[in-house]
Amino acid sequence: MISSPDRDEAMQLIDEAVQEGASRRRACEELGLSVRTVQRWRLSPQDGRPLAVRDAPRNRLDEAQRQAVLEAANRPEYASLTPHQIVPKLADEGIYLGSESTFYRVLKAAGQAQRRGRAKAPQQRTLTTHCATGPNQVWCWDITWMPSTVRGRYFYWYMMKDIYSRKLVMNEVWEEESAEHASVLLTKGCLREGLAGGPLVLHSDNGSAMKGATMRATMVDLGVQSSFNRPRVSNDNAFAESLFRTAKYCALWPEKPFATLDDARQWVQRFVQWYNEKHCHSALKYVTPGQRHRGEAAQLLSRRRALYESVRMQNPERWSGGIRNWDLTGPVYLNPERAQAPAQMYKPAA
Repeated sequence: MISSPDRDEAMQLIDEAVQEGASRRRACEELGLSVRTVQRWRLSPQDGRPLAVRDAPRNRLDEAQRQAVLEAANRPEYASLTPHQIVPKLADEGIYLGSESTFYRVLKAAGQAQRRGRAKAPQQRTLTTHCATGPNQVWCWDITWMPSTVRGRYFYWYMMKDIYSRKLVMNEVWEEESAEHASVLLTKGCLREGLAGGPLVLHSDNGSAMKGATMRATMVDLGVQSSFNRPRVSNDNAFAESLFRTAKYCALWPEKPFATLDDARQWVQRFVQWYNEKHCHSALKYVTPGQRHRGEAAQLLSRRRALYESVRMQNPERWSGGIRNWDLTGPVYLNPERAQAPAQMYKPAA
């Protein structure tokens, strides 16, 4: 419904356009109005709809009928049921009081439209987001299955990754998923990186190994802050998911399943060595995760930049613009789809 001030402003703009030589029809179209609407506004400047007295619908329930609906919905045996279940049950008793929509309208008018039964209302969980400005501030981890030669049997690759440098900091393969294995992996990783007692955020999904009592106790002992995905949203752990995709589609992945646990462990060791020290990562301006983790990326990219500048000066006719951008982005955010949000929405790593 358009207010009276907006009507007056629209008609004034149309009159100004007509005085400047525009047709009234085109002026109305620019405002998304029809000529008939503007004519009606001129005849009746005040909108009478808000003050109009309308007759009640002839099929409206009277007070006794509305009370019967409420009494039926509040019967002890129906107290935890929705109208979609109440109406058929009443029909089985030979009673019809109204449709499901009628029940919902009456319950809403009576302030009883909340969820029925013990079920809690769905909660909108905020996105877990952290910011890493250097290595060993935010890690993510996950577990993936590695097929074996026995159908239905898998080996489980436990992987922890630094989101800033993309380095695979800890990796192990076991025959089962357990919080005990995860706690051992985390302890080794903190000792290897010299983080025992230091600030670290560890992000994962909501698996049993991630939320097990042993793992949670180990995180408390090591001073590691836990961070978890929203339920059923695997994209919240995108760094880990993309790593497993890279692993299982790279040339190193074997064509046949792994025969033994040792075979799986040896393959993971080879992959980690390749990924950390030889894989030129596209998100890191094609330096390796190991170089980024050790702080060598800036010097390497500086040499690349100097080379490009030198070649451009020697052959300027081959360059239509500036040289390639070799600047690495500074902070890395967990869940980068929120990177355009205000800075206060991010939680810097402690």
